[in-house]
Amino acid sequence: MLLHARALLSSTPQGTCDYVEADLRDTAAIVRAAARTLDFGAPVALMLLIILHLIPDDDDPYGIVAELMGALPSGSYLVLAHPASDIRAAQMAEMTRRVNERMSGPVATMRDRSAITRFFDGLDLVEPGVVQPQQWRPEPGTLSPPLVTAWCGVARKR
Repeated sequence: MLLHARALLSSTPQGTCDYVEADLRDTAAIVRAAARTLDFGAPVALMLLIILHLIPDDDDPYGIVAELMGALPSGSYLVLAHPASDIRAAQMAEMTRRVNERMSGPVATMRDRSAITRFFDGLDLVEPGVVQPQQWRPEPGTLSPPLVTAWCGVARKR
């Protein structure tokens, strides 16, 4: 089963951009296409936002992330958000079951905080680490938004 991902690439502050559309498992094709637009001589941000749950463990999502980060220069960042299996666990399990029954493509694989933290192995996590999105550097004095059933983090490649 193919998981097509579409990526917007921007290489300048003015927003010069291009698109990559590829199977997320085909890391070589993604890197080749991205290299036509991005300057891999300078740090790059790889943003994988609410997509990795569509890569089952059998397809090695950790290897995919490691290969993509491996192609990027030192100082690059990984920005990741992933639906959580361990926040409102019963509700998330039921929702995942219902969604997977209806999906004709890849099924969703929810992961817990520990499993999501593994995506950052070998990288330097930026504070506050792997947290729920509403906990990511909230503005002082603001009310906490509703509970978001996901984990997110940012890490820097050495």
